Amino acid sequence: MTTGTNIRTYYDGRWHDGDLAVIRAADHGAWLGTTVFDGARFVDGLAPDLDKHCARVNASARALMITPTVDPDQMQAIIHEGLAAYPASAAIYIRPMYWALDGGDLGIVPKEGSTGFAISLEEIPMVPQGFSTTLCRTRFRRPVLEDAVVNAKAGCLYPNNARMLKEARDRGFGNALVADALGNVAETATANVFAVKDGEVFTPIPNGTFLAGITRARHIENLRAAGIALHETVMTFDDFHAADEVFLSGNLMKVTPVSAFEDTQYKPGPMTEKVRQMYWDWAQTTR
Repeated sequence: MTTGTNIRTYYDGRWHDGDLAVIRAADHGAWLGTTVFDGARFVDGLAPDLDKHCARVNASARALMITPTVDPDQMQAIIHEGLAAYPASAAIYIRPMYWALDGGDLGIVPKEGSTGFAISLEEIPMVPQGFSTTLCRTRFRRPVLEDAVVNAKAGCLYPNNARMLKEARDRGFGNALVADALGNVAETATANVFAVKDGEVFTPIPNGTFLAGITRARHIENLRAAGIALHETVMTFDDFHAADEVFLSGNLMKVTPVSAFEDTQYKPGPMTEKVRQMYWDWAQTTR
C-alpha cells in the first residue's frame, strides 16, 4: 500500500516509474522482518541533510546485521538522478531501504553480503500552514536496546508505533506522547518532541530508547546558534502539561505544532514558528 503519488523506484541498478515489486516471499526481510529504511525530503528544490539520511540507513543496516551495499555518496547521486524527473516545486519523500535476502546461522541471522536495496520516491505534500495536532498518553512504551533494535530505523519497530497511534486515534487525538521504560517522556508515536517554557526550549535527552532524529539535531543546532536556551533533559508528562508551547520534529513535516495534550490546551506559539522559519532559512543555505 502506498502513501504518496507519482512514485519512482530505484532497483537492480536503474530507476523505474511506478511502485515496483522488489521483495520476494522467501526473502529474509519478508519472512523475519530484517528491513531498515530512512526518510529524507525534497522540497522546493532542496534536499536538506540528505547526506546524513544516507549515512544513517547504512548504520541502521549494520545494527540489524544487514550488510550495506551502497556508499552514502553514491546513494546521494542515485537519489538526485531520480529526483530530476520531478519539478522543483514537488514535495517528495525519499526512502532508501535495505533488507536481508538470505539467512545465515539457523536461518535467523542475516547472511553476510546478501542484501536487497531499493529507493522509493513518493510525492507527499507538506502540511498546510496552520495545521496542528493533538497528543494523549498511551499504555505502550518505548523499548530499550536489550529488547529491540532501537539504535536503527527498522521496520520491525513500527508495529509498536502503530499500536500507540491507533490508541490515540481511537480516543480522538492525533498522536501519542510516549514514555520510556522508566516512565519519563521519550517522544511521540511518530516524531521527536519539544516543549517551550518561559522562552526556553526543552526536549527529552536521548537515552537509548528512541531515535534522536536528524531533523531534531538540526533544530537544536539552529536554536543554539540563535542564542536560544535549549535543554536536553529528563522530562515528565507534567513538564508538558506546564509548557507554553509544544511541537513535534520529524523529517516528513519538519515542525508540527501541538494544540493540546490531553486536556491541556496550547495556543499557536512564536517559538514554534521561529523554529520552523530557522529550519527553512538554514535549508536555503544548502542550495
